[in-house]
Amino acid sequence: MNLKPVWSLGLFIALAGCEEAPLIAVGQLESDRVEVIAESNEPIVEIAVVEGDAVTAGDPLLRQDSLRLDIRIREAQANIARIEAVLAEQLAGPRQETIAATRASLVQARVEHDFRERDLARLAGLRERNLTSIESVDTAQMLLESAAARIDLVSAQLAELEAGTRVEQVEQTRSLLNQAHAQLASLHLDRDRLGILAPVPALVDSLPFEVGERPRQGDVVAVLLTGTQPYARVYIPEPLRVSINIGSELRLAIDGLDQVQTGTVRRIAAEASFTPYFALTERDRSRLSYMAEIRLPERDVRLPDGVPVQVLFD
Repeated sequence: MNLKPVWSLGLFIALAGCEEAPLIAVGQLESDRVEVIAESNEPIVEIAVVEGDAVTAGDPLLRQDSLRLDIRIREAQANIARIEAVLAEQLAGPRQETIAATRASLVQARVEHDFRERDLARLAGLRERNLTSIESVDTAQMLLESAAARIDLVSAQLAELEAGTRVEQVEQTRSLLNQAHAQLASLHLDRDRLGILAPVPALVDSLPFEVGERPRQGDVVAVLLTGTQPYARVYIPEPLRVSINIGSELRLAIDGLDQVQTGTVRRIAAEASFTPYFALTERDRSRLSYMAEIRLPERDVRLPDGVPVQVLFD
């Protein structure tokens, strides 16, 4: 019996067993997630998308009830109309009828003053002949002084009316009007944000709420996956780190795809970390690795997240 072939085969297996297995980097497909939150606790009245829909920036995702804000907007509009009317009145100044009435009051006050002045002179003459009391003269003097004060008061009122509204009052009213317009703009902004829009082009991954539910302020109402394709998050073994940088092209084997894909490193960690459990191989369990994100080439159909990926090194 010729044993040479058997011996040769055994030697080949032994040498192959001693040969060191090549280094590999494994990971999975992932996408950047955008969590869209509700800024109000109003109930949801409409959901415009379903999970799996592709959306562009500005597309509506869902809408919350706006009844409460509509009422506040009408209230703010009425307040603006009131302040505008006050400002128009101040700019127009007092009515001519009001000025005419004040002038008539001034004439009346002067007539009253003249009458009191003559009455005091008459009583003073009677007092000199001892035909009236001192009290009557004192009363007439007081009434004359009151009439003079009345003339001063009505004269000041007429001067105020003729001068019109003070500039400071007009500026205060204008400031109130600007404040009211700002409040109305804020309410309109709050109302617009009840219609929640997609902030970036993305794929709708999750819609945690249904129509009729009332999310709390700050609750996540939609989860979006950004990018036209996911990226490969892999863990590079430490011996290969120095040869891989941002922009490096790597060959990727993706489960379910027959052809090897070529991706570009878009990010790689500066500090090493322990290899995660799903990336462990028998050879790499004690090694440190560097997390890297690899951009995939464009495809007609988006690849699903979570698919295992392996980087192929020469």
